Amino acid sequence: PSIDDPRFVSPEAAASWIAPQEPVLLVSHNDHTRGYPLQILIFHEIVNDIIGGTPVAVTFCPLCYSAIAFDRRVEGEAVEFGVSGLLRMSDLVMYDRKTESLWQQFTGRAIVGTLTGTELARLPAQIVSFQAFREAHPNAQVLSRETGFDRPYGRNPYAGYEDVDTPPFAVSNATDGRLPPMSKVIAIPDDNDPLAIPHAVSRSRGVIETTVGGRPVVIFHSGQTVSAVDARNVRESGVDGTVGVFEPTVGERRLSFEQTGAGHIVDRETGTRWSTTGRGLDGPLSGRQLPRVNHGSYFAFAWLSFRPSTRILN
Repeated sequence: PSIDDPRFVSPEAAASWIAPQEPVLLVSHNDHTRGYPLQILIFHEIVNDIIGGTPVAVTFCPLCYSAIAFDRRVEGEAVEFGVSGLLRMSDLVMYDRKTESLWQQFTGRAIVGTLTGTELARLPAQIVSFQAFREAHPNAQVLSRETGFDRPYGRNPYAGYEDVDTPPFAVSNATDGRLPPMSKVIAIPDDNDPLAIPHAVSRSRGVIETTVGGRPVVIFHSGQTVSAVDARNVRESGVDGTVGVFEPTVGERRLSFEQTGAGHIVDRETGTRWSTTGRGLDGPLSGRQLPRVNHGSYFAFAWLSFRPSTRILN
């Protein structure tokens, strides 16, 4: 069941039941920030919420590892989304409760029904560790376990799914050939130049500066965030790290970045140290936020199924 009346608690209160390394989906919009623990989303897949006055749908498909937030207004009217129970390319198919049209979660596009072809606007969202979320946004709200449903939050019903040698569920043609289907990629959408970066590449480099569709972006990959679909207990899962994609600018100032020997991310222009959430931690630009770029950290088969023209950065 989707969560349609979400309740929230402070990070301090959430710390009693979520481990520092556990994954949380960070969504910031209109100067409001909320965190959605994947240990809850894994059982509900959709949260119908309002952030900064905007109706949003916060979604997570564990089979694709696609955590995506959308503006859930259609033709100016807010609609609620539910979980249809259907899959397409192993991805969650949602439905709206106004017209019962079916929507592909991965693309935010209606694929069956009267709204076919309509596409939801996507909002920047980032999977981070609870510790990173708490440090970056100590006064933000965290989705509460008080959902109105009895679920074993903190347990992973897909134990062992994150295995590069395990084939994707319910996908018979996940054979792009360029990457193992169950490997993870950082994926940046662009109509003309979609880009994917294997986790093995981004993790080893720490910082990557590149362009997508002619636009400069910087990718950070570090930290101890664990997967939500590895071990039976989420907090005991293997480490994915935290991935962030940003515009390399503060105001009108263009920055360049590097990872130091101590593992810190700093910009070369001012020496400011940056978090993987794109916030200046200390230095001349402390407290400033890099503009967020829509991206995701998905299983490769899912991204390549929907974006077969993807350019892969190795």
